[in-house]
Amino acid sequence: MDKTILLVGGNDDAVRKAARLGLRVLLLQHPTKLTAEQEQFAEEIRIVDYTEWGQVERAAKELWDSPGFSVALSLTEPGLEPAGRINDMYGLGATGYEVTRRFRDKLAMRRHLESVGAGAVPAEPLLRRQDMDAFAAAHGYPFIVKPTDATASIGVFRVDGPVDCDRVWGSTSRLRGTRTDRVSSMYVLQDFMMEKYVEGPEYSVESFSFAGRHVVVTLTEKFVDTGSFAEVGHAVPARVPEGVRESVRVCVTRFLDQIGLRDGVAHTEVRVGPDGPVIIESHNRIAGDAIPELVWGAYGIDLSTYAFGWPFRLVPELPDRPEPHAGACTRFIVAGPGRVESVAGAEAALAEPGVLDVRITAKPGDATRPLRDNWDRLGLVAVTGADADAAIERGAEVIGGVVKIGILGDDGRQRLAHAAPVGGQEVPA
Repeated sequence: MDKTILLVGGNDDAVRKAARLGLRVLLLQHPTKLTAEQEQFAEEIRIVDYTEWGQVERAAKELWDSPGFSVALSLTEPGLEPAGRINDMYGLGATGYEVTRRFRDKLAMRRHLESVGAGAVPAEPLLRRQDMDAFAAAHGYPFIVKPTDATASIGVFRVDGPVDCDRVWGSTSRLRGTRTDRVSSMYVLQDFMMEKYVEGPEYSVESFSFAGRHVVVTLTEKFVDTGSFAEVGHAVPARVPEGVRESVRVCVTRFLDQIGLRDGVAHTEVRVGPDGPVIIESHNRIAGDAIPELVWGAYGIDLSTYAFGWPFRLVPELPDRPEPHAGACTRFIVAGPGRVESVAGAEAALAEPGVLDVRITAKPGDATRPLRDNWDRLGLVAVTGADADAAIERGAEVIGGVVKIGILGDDGRQRLAHAAPVGGQEVPA
């Protein structure tokens, strides 16, 4: 079997891991994302805006003619659909556009689940202001308004009553059609939807599928800011009773069958409500927020390497229920209203025992603000510990003792950014 992979987008780590598996890497890369390391590890590169299908199609045809490739794959959100279309265009048998679109479009996902007789959280498109009144009449308050295909908790609103409807409608109207740094230049917010609010703790599920056999690698415990939908921490393995863990595993593996995924990685978000787990959304890619690093730290499983290696059978299948050897946690760094004055300690933190990764996005001069979504966070520290409890504590220690992001507050006082607090979730038995 020819070991040539066409990557649509990706960071340095992705290109390097694919090449180190012995694969010939062909790369379609956005002009703003290319780096020297990618040039080192990719055999051929085409610079394209891979959110524009016409550019992707021309480049893919050129590379198909020579040197050729066996599969198209992406682990970055805006590259998923183009990769699916390339697989379809050449009949490569890997995940195609139709399945990928079901993952990407949250409303399309629910419509598909309904069409195959599966349960789905009630949802409707938000086209007019009065649609919110109609949805509330049918499903009650609270309900959620969010984009159909965005990420990072951008543009997500909870509507608690009639008084919120005008405010949320105004906010979504302003966001439609925007392409801003807060969303990333790769995304344009277009369509919004309403969905019934599900009360209960939220988890993400990191899985890998082997020719239709779905392995839930771990449940990730998710900590969310109480005043917004921003995520402020993650821990693996989630601290839940075995009965909850098993019910989530059954729910997610059934969902992956229903959605049509047969091979590769998936990141699925679930709420455990009064009637059991329900699917909120899912993606046929690895998670963000250093969750793959947590999986590596706790389980020794590299999901990116599996994603690149499995199409060529370069990695073994995983057992049905992988067992962790440690706990791991991501803690995020936040600050109140003000401005960043200094950033220090990242390299020192990375050298600390048990630290998996340190990512600081804040730069001197940046404005800081209370959390509205994930883009307001200033950075993260990912760590391991003897178990999830120890890892949660260790992450706060590293941020508090080593990472130093100086903030000049709007009140004129100087202070340091800090670890976002993470509270416990009431877990159904």
